[in-house]
Amino acid sequence: MRYLSEYRDPEVARSLVHQIRDTATRRWVMMEVCGGQTHTIVKQGLGELLGDAVEMIHGPGCPVCVTPLEQIDKALALAARPDVIFASFGDMLRVPGSDCDLQQVRARGGAVRVVYSPLDALALAQANPDKEVVFFAVGFETTAPANAMAVWRARELGVPNFSVLVSHVTVPPAMRAILDAPDNRVQAFLAAGHVCTVMGWTEYEPIAAEYRVPIVVTGFEPIDILEGIHFAVRQLEDGRHEVENQYVRAVTRAGTVPARSLVEQVFRLADRKWRGIGEIPGSGLVLRDEFAAFDAEAKFGLGDVTVEEPAECRAGDVLRGRLKPHQCPAFGSRCTPEHPLGAPMVSSEGACAAYYNYGRFREMEVVGRGS
Repeated sequence: MRYLSEYRDPEVARSLVHQIRDTATRRWVMMEVCGGQTHTIVKQGLGELLGDAVEMIHGPGCPVCVTPLEQIDKALALAARPDVIFASFGDMLRVPGSDCDLQQVRARGGAVRVVYSPLDALALAQANPDKEVVFFAVGFETTAPANAMAVWRARELGVPNFSVLVSHVTVPPAMRAILDAPDNRVQAFLAAGHVCTVMGWTEYEPIAAEYRVPIVVTGFEPIDILEGIHFAVRQLEDGRHEVENQYVRAVTRAGTVPARSLVEQVFRLADRKWRGIGEIPGSGLVLRDEFAAFDAEAKFGLGDVTVEEPAECRAGDVLRGRLKPHQCPAFGSRCTPEHPLGAPMVSSEGACAAYYNYGRFREMEVVGRGS
């Protein structure tokens, strides 16, 4: 299959659904750790098609959603400074901070720029030597190589007015935190294909062995996801717990070695707080000491900021798979894309946004095994 339409073929999808339902002898609980996969599952109604064979629950796979409130407030403080041009990807502009969001700061006169690459932000710094340019470096391992390259190039070119506000997180520690939770229900994972394109899947092998859970590296189209689910169900039924690769057209076991090497040279692992979840040890990336001159938090003396999450927002429960978005009392009423309580309602990969945009305001009828 080489063309996009083939990954959305309804006949192939129906065949895979029947294979999954024929293979499953009980209802298995599976988590996708990718916001893009969540949107495909919700938009296409894959959870309903699987009936009583598989329950899909949505994990912390949206990088915008897990960016902690403290980092948003630091971004807002920087963006409001008259000496700063604050550069960010567009999906961060509507994420609510304690009092406002970046879009509102821009409306008040803040120099907030939407860029498509961290290298665009570096170019901004070169073109505006009288301003400090700060790039909001957010994401999982997928965006880390490009952000590392921007910092590397800034040092190489000698651009002193460029820095990054880092809020990078990594997937494997989050998976461990979910599996270690006393109320964990996850029996298998679909791993994000784009993360594994960079990192490969060697980091998942100890998790699969230690926790005895199948992990399937999966793409983003309906056929990808259904095939990944089928792989996982077969493992569960056989009592196996391995890492399998469904996304063979993009992912190898070793990943993209030059990209991994660059990330390791620029960043190191550190503890990181996740929005609505709390601190997960060793789950974040921070700049190494040799690149400290490009650390916006140190350069601007932001220090530690502690902010209470809004009590009404159940983002943490949604991100840990404990709650489906429509089960939150505020969903669709006090929390909408126009007036969000939390990031999952406004991010293009947020589970709450998926449920809202595709009309999932209630539990859909589950298709029975015999239908």
